[in-house]
Amino acid sequence: MRSKSAQLLFIILLISVCSFAQKLPSKKIIIKTMELANDYFMQKWPDPNKEIFVPSKNRTWPSHIWTRAVYFEGLMALYSVDKQKPLYDYAVDWSTKHNWGLRDGIKTRNGDNQCCGQTYLDLYLINKQDERVKDIKASIDLMMKTDKIDDWSWVDAIQMAMPVFTRLGVIYNDTSYFNRMYKMYAFTKYKHGGNGLFNPKEGLWWRDKDFVAPYKEPNGGNCYWSRGNGWVVAALVRVLQMLPKTDSHYQEYLNDYQTMCKALLPLQRTDGFWNVSLMDSTNFGGKELTGTSLFVYGFAFGINNGLLDKKIYKPAVAKAWNAMVKDCVHPNGFL
Repeated sequence: MRSKSAQLLFIILLISVCSFAQKLPSKKIIIKTMELANDYFMQKWPDPNKEIFVPSKNRTWPSHIWTRAVYFEGLMALYSVDKQKPLYDYAVDWSTKHNWGLRDGIKTRNGDNQCCGQTYLDLYLINKQDERVKDIKASIDLMMKTDKIDDWSWVDAIQMAMPVFTRLGVIYNDTSYFNRMYKMYAFTKYKHGGNGLFNPKEGLWWRDKDFVAPYKEPNGGNCYWSRGNGWVVAALVRVLQMLPKTDSHYQEYLNDYQTMCKALLPLQRTDGFWNVSLMDSTNFGGKELTGTSLFVYGFAFGINNGLLDKKIYKPAVAKAWNAMVKDCVHPNGFL
């Protein structure tokens, strides 16, 4: 969806501000591109509360589930480097119109419904009003009162919900959020689908149990969805950004992140993009923006924070960044 693509591009634009000036645009140009894409989106959706019609499903989605929430992750990233009040106001307007609440209320365990909480918590960190954190905290607290840890049964959910736990743990200085976060992550990684959704031999994730081996792509390779693996990369980055390094599982998250980046690097296409199917270039073949932008986000974060070798990963970042700007950003900001 366009909102999702805009959010992903914003994140890449944000991370790319920090370095690679000799081969990538200046910070000023990057900010202008960010503003261009975001202006298009905000003009298209002047009311952030408006429901989203999905023609392929002939139905509407409420505007505070994951499909819009991931855009607001990007908007908050943009605001962090471009402190324009209309950006902040747009996020607050969206949150307020939804009463800082979640689809299906505080009893929801669905990461798609909890994703909006990432923005609510980011806004709370800017202005500590209790209403901003009340419902998302209540939802996570209710989950933690049970022993159920198998909610993240598809890899997208890791990105939608895992950073919420990290933020709550930091805000309330409460490691119980970190501990539950790890239990849920570990169940998805090691147990879902029989032996987990992560394949340590290839360093990539199956989307859900339906795609775990022996399921194969038409060419006989394992089925690793580009966007799905991008979600996991983004989740790990957003966790590593805030999680105290003293946390007992910090090193495992870091190892998983570095393992994924190493696996993804040789899968980049010659034109700078990644394929929809990471192991089968002919299955839904062609350039894929969402996964590509998330992988660049992950690589750039690692370079900027000394977690990846700049000499190895910088060329891939530059190639992908330039390809995305050239092929995906229209003159009016449409993606």
